[in-house]
Amino acid sequence: MNVRVLVVDDEPETVELIEFNLKQAGFRVANAADGRAALKKARAWLPHLIVLDLMLPELDGFEVCKLLRADPATANIPILMLTARAAEVDRVLGLELGADDYLTKPFSPRELLLRIRKLLERRADTAEKAAVLQFEDLRIDPPKHEVTVRGKPVELTPTEFKLLELLARRAGRVQTRDVLLRDVWDYDVAIDTRTVDTHMRRLREKLGPAARHLDTVRGVGYRFVE
Repeated sequence: MNVRVLVVDDEPETVELIEFNLKQAGFRVANAADGRAALKKARAWLPHLIVLDLMLPELDGFEVCKLLRADPATANIPILMLTARAAEVDRVLGLELGADDYLTKPFSPRELLLRIRKLLERRADTAEKAAVLQFEDLRIDPPKHEVTVRGKPVELTPTEFKLLELLARRAGRVQTRDVLLRDVWDYDVAIDTRTVDTHMRRLREKLGPAARHLDTVRGVGYRFVE
């Protein structure tokens, strides 16, 4: 594992406890004991996640969080606030300033690891969904909700876009009609699978030459081919 975690806390015992458990779990760990050092380290090392105490010398955790979110280089790094300040107002303020999670001291190292993993999974999932998909003349841009074929925009309904994106992200794998109904239409039980066939037909018509990426697997479902 090459996941970097920056631990920001001015209590040596707390830092030692967190570092030990994170390293045992396979993470790379660095630490900073005050707010200014935390900012400098975060900008130079670009960790995948930051565990941030609130009561720090130089700059407190709230200010550090605010400055990290204002810097494009560090704006998307998940921040888990870990502090003895358990008041609701502190938790709300931390989350409003951009923290992704908030854990109070004393804490369970096992719970801390669980929360860190959840934040990293969420970040990876977000990054994957944000990535632009390019297949020769077909370009799918999820953040902008745009599809172009040979540079020309293709107008798709939200359902058609979701169907195309899902198939593209699972390129090469056959998706049955029941799976598509579940993952695109959120149907828990199978209904008329002609719904899928109708949308696929319209999608192919709109994609024109790029429709060659959509392959029908007779008697099973559909597959995106690169």
